[in-house]
Amino acid sequence: MANTTHPTHQPTFAVIGATGKTGRRVADLLETRGHTVRRLARGTSPRFDWEQPDGWAPALHGVDRLYVTYVPDLAAPGADVAITRLVDVAREAGVQRIALLSGRGEEGAQRCEQIVLDSGIPATIVSAGWFTQNFTEGALSDALETGVLALAAGDVREPFIDVDDIAAVVAEVLTTDGHAGRRYQVTGPESLTLAEVAGILTEITGRDVQYVPMGFDDFHAAVAAEAGVETATLLTELCREVFDGRNESTTDGVRQVLGREPRDVRTVLTEALVADRPE
Repeated sequence: MANTTHPTHQPTFAVIGATGKTGRRVADLLETRGHTVRRLARGTSPRFDWEQPDGWAPALHGVDRLYVTYVPDLAAPGADVAITRLVDVAREAGVQRIALLSGRGEEGAQRCEQIVLDSGIPATIVSAGWFTQNFTEGALSDALETGVLALAAGDVREPFIDVDDIAAVVAEVLTTDGHAGRRYQVTGPESLTLAEVAGILTEITGRDVQYVPMGFDDFHAAVAAEAGVETATLLTELCREVFDGRNESTTDGVRQVLGREPRDVRTVLTEALVADRPE
């Protein structure tokens, strides 16, 4: 009698927040490695919107492994309710592995982490602080035009993390075994003040960039004028919480997962901005 072979099931990956800084990189990396990826966001089909939970089950139908980024932040009010509902939907859909991006040092985020770890679905937490790419493609990138890097961070040091390193860690924990139940804190290799980052930006681009530390009230007012009171309150409280020194230390999370050191701020910023360097 002839042997009958059955093809090995190839998992389908889904990325919630696939248009964001980490999500698009994770999706790109998984696809480059030959995996089937379902990119999920408010503008995709199927659509995923954190404010429209009735659409979550169709979006996760047939998904085996899931990367989750929550908007606006896991520290935001109601995030724990949304994450609880999401893991229920994911469990019903048959999701077999979850990686959650969390905020390092955020108490609200830690509550959401525990919900995911207690879900019964093998899960891994990737906990990160401030992204290096915030200075090139995020809210702080206008400092290159205005010459002012303004934030309510005082002189506290932060081990800024390369988003590409985060994506590589996430792809690894979703595609290899041994990461279930683990929390990985990922940071860059050094802690810098915002004034030091401003100095690096100045050196790389030739444009004078100065760091201006803001008080919390002034920061709240400035953000509220641009993005509304709700966003201003969230960001102000996050700054108050995480820029108290709790996150100044570096970690070996990237090395634990990838077996190499994380990329430093100067390398990442140079790579992103070298095309804009004056002749």
